[in-house]
Amino acid sequence: MHRSRHGEGRGPSQRQLKVGELVRRAVSDVLMRGDLHDPDLERFSITVSEARMSPDLRHAEIFVMPLGGAGEDEVVALLDRNRQELRRAVTREVKLKFSPDLRFRLDRSFDRMDETRRLLADDRVKRDLDEDDAPEDDDGEAR
Repeated sequence: MHRSRHGEGRGPSQRQLKVGELVRRAVSDVLMRGDLHDPDLERFSITVSEARMSPDLRHAEIFVMPLGGAGEDEVVALLDRNRQELRRAVTREVKLKFSPDLRFRLDRSFDRMDETRRLLADDRVKRDLDEDDAPEDDDGEAR
């Protein structure tokens, strides 16, 4: 049976997770300190929520969201414009064999969390959840 080199169908390795967290923290620190000399980017407060590393650790997909969600597309474009400077800053802070190529994406998990909360607040869902929590008698039926 053929084994995939990149572990398709499996989650990231411990090394990918560890390096991803180091890269996430480095990008976040650089943005927080204002080390990039781009006045357009300094207007935004940016949350760096995750960095996903490729199996060979040469590419990092960085998930970001501007505070309040305003200017999402502009933030990604500004980060892309400053990609090389960010890459150099990450390389100084995280010692790796190769400097990872940074790709910036909007983090949509916040939107999904809001939608999940909205669905769980629906009266029909609450009713179904309450029925599941009803105490059972000796026959295993809800009272």
